[in-house]
Amino acid sequence: MPRRIAPSTAGAGRRVAIVLSRFNPEIGEGLLGGALRALKEAGVAADDVLVVTVPGALESPLALQRLAQSGDYHALVALGAVIRGDTYHFEIVSNESASGVSGVMLEFGTPIGNGILTCDTDGQAQARMDAKGYEAAQAALELANLCDALDDD
Repeated sequence: MPRRIAPSTAGAGRRVAIVLSRFNPEIGEGLLGGALRALKEAGVAADDVLVVTVPGALESPLALQRLAQSGDYHALVALGAVIRGDTYHFEIVSNESASGVSGVMLEFGTPIGNGILTCDTDGQAQARMDAKGYEAAQAALELANLCDALDDD
């Protein structure tokens, strides 16, 4: 029988930083609300959460990189919303921000929950914002706990 590492979103004693894009601010605040609720429910102390803002999704990877470089955080969360417009800009921002977030995570080995929504309409983003923020924070904690379990293995 193979051994399995059970998923865990426990957050007690964890330090988490959130990078929030200010573009589409109403959606961002909804994402942040969901993420903060998830962290609180997981046992992360409010004093162990840092929230920083950046202009948009394309700027998120640099802030995430600096936070990862600091070594001060067990996990990071990226939040924002990219909503399709009439130009190709949507694809560029969506693809490059996702690539940047993944690149930081792999370069530094710091878990990052990617809560940058990519939606066709404001309505889609509004419908998903609370749940996506919540899920991104949970994913970050789960990865942090998995990394610790793998390191202890």
